[in-house]
Amino acid sequence: MDNYKKFLDIGIFSIQNGKFQDGIENINKSLEIKSDWEIPYFYRGVAYQALEKFDDAILDYTKALSFNNKMADAYYNRAYIMLTRKDLENIDYNKVIADLEQALNLDNNFIDALYAMAAAKMKVEKYSESLEFLERLLFIQPDSINAKALKKLLLTKYIK
Repeated sequence: MDNYKKFLDIGIFSIQNGKFQDGIENINKSLEIKSDWEIPYFYRGVAYQALEKFDDAILDYTKALSFNNKMADAYYNRAYIMLTRKDLENIDYNKVIADLEQALNLDNNFIDALYAMAAAKMKVEKYSESLEFLERLLFIQPDSINAKALKKLLLTKYIK
């Protein structure tokens, strides 16, 4: 096995076992050898996200997408970070929505992306569109408690 793959495999294994800093260190070694593909950037982004190094995670997801624009999880993760960050003001929800649209174009049954899209649409006060995404989600997963709660909130407070 090539060394870059060995370091990447060790890094991914470390990340999957909650050893995020070890994972980052091994992925960095992999990237020193081969840096022209998406997988190490994606997994390093996952580790950075877990460590709440959100700016680094966004950079890595963006880099991964520059090599492979078919990574639904990278679009979703990047959008999720922006949607849930409490330390930023003036979040560009149009970028969040664009990333979620890409994720859903790649996987139209992506439950987490459907819920995040409903939340993002609420943020920009597009309540009917938010409800449509919740309906899609509930069609796929009828017992989703979070989706049911958000739908109830929409119907009682925002859509009359």
